[in-house]
Amino acid sequence: MLVTDQMSRLFATGFKSSAGAVLVTADEAWFIVDSRYFEAAQAAVPNAKVVLVGKDEKMDDRVAAIIKESGVSTVGFEDGSVSFAAHQKWLEKFEARLIPSQKLISSLREIKSRADLDKMIKAQRLAEKVFEDVLTAISTDMTEKDLAAEIIYRSLINGADDKAFNPIVVSGPKSSRPHGVPGDEKIGRGFLTIDYGVRLDGWCSDTTRTLCIGEPDKEMVRVYETVLEAQLAGIAAVHGGVSGVDVDAAARNVIEDAGYGEYFGHGFGHSLGLEVHETLSASPLSKDKLPVGSVISAEPGIYLPGRWGVRIEDILYVTENGNENITKLPKELVIL
Repeated sequence: MLVTDQMSRLFATGFKSSAGAVLVTADEAWFIVDSRYFEAAQAAVPNAKVVLVGKDEKMDDRVAAIIKESGVSTVGFEDGSVSFAAHQKWLEKFEARLIPSQKLISSLREIKSRADLDKMIKAQRLAEKVFEDVLTAISTDMTEKDLAAEIIYRSLINGADDKAFNPIVVSGPKSSRPHGVPGDEKIGRGFLTIDYGVRLDGWCSDTTRTLCIGEPDKEMVRVYETVLEAQLAGIAAVHGGVSGVDVDAAARNVIEDAGYGEYFGHGFGHSLGLEVHETLSASPLSKDKLPVGSVISAEPGIYLPGRWGVRIEDILYVTENGNENITKLPKELVIL
C-alpha cells in the first residue's frame, strides 16, 4: 500500500509533514521524505525505515526503486486523493500493478482508539473554553469578520495548533445560510450562528451553537426547540451498526412533523477525526453503517431563506449500545 495523502500519512506514522510517502508491504514499511523532515522523522517514526530522497532525485523515483527492490507485484493507492497526473506518472515508473485501495485506509481511519478519542476530547474542551471566552466579547459593534477573527485568535492563545476550518459566523438574515461566510456586516439582531473548530495534536473539533441577539419571537423559539428536539432524537438513534439513513430519519422526522421539513437541506452528520469531514455520514443518501469506535457530528438545522436559521451541533463517539457525547457546552438558547 502506498500512502501519499497528508492526513493519512499522519495517521500511519504519527508524524506531520507537508510531503512524503509511506509504503507498506507484508514484511516491511518505509517512510520516504526529503531533507526537510529526515532527521525529525528518524526520531519520531520508529516502526518504519526512514528513507531520504536526495536533492538530485524525485520522490516518485525513490518509491519506484523501493517497489522494484522489494519485489512486490501489486501496489494499492489512494484513488480518492491521487491526481490523474500522478497516477499516469506512476504507471510509467512503477514496475507493479496499481490497485485502487482508498477504502482500505479510509476504513482504518473510521475507527478511533480510546487514545485517539482522548485527544479529540482535549481539542473539544479547548474549543469550548474558546466559546465561553468569546461569549463575553460579542457585541453589535463588531462585524461578523471581527468575531470570526476573535475565535481564531482565542483558539491560538488557548493552545490550539490551528483552526480546523474557517469559522462560520452569520447573523440576522444571513443565519439562514448553513455555510455562510462572515462578512463586513455588523452583528445584527436575531439569530447568530457560530460554527467553528480547532486542531490540536492533529485532531479536529467541530461545534455549532446558535445564539440570539435580543429577544426572540415565538416562532424563533419554536424553531430552536424543534432543532434541539430533532438533535436529541438523532443522538438517541446512534449506536454501533446503525445505518446513517436511520439516524438522519430519526432527526428529520421531528423537523418534518413540525412543518419545517423543506428547510432542512443537509444531512444530520458527518464523521471527523484528523480531518473535519471524513468518509462516514448520516444523511438521506448515506450508504454507511456507523461502526463502533467511529466519531460523528450531530447537527440538524432549520433555515428559513432571508429570515434566519438555527443549527445545533455536538460530537458523538459511537459505542456498541449507544454513544458518548463528547460536547459539553449547554444547548439552552443563549440570549445576549
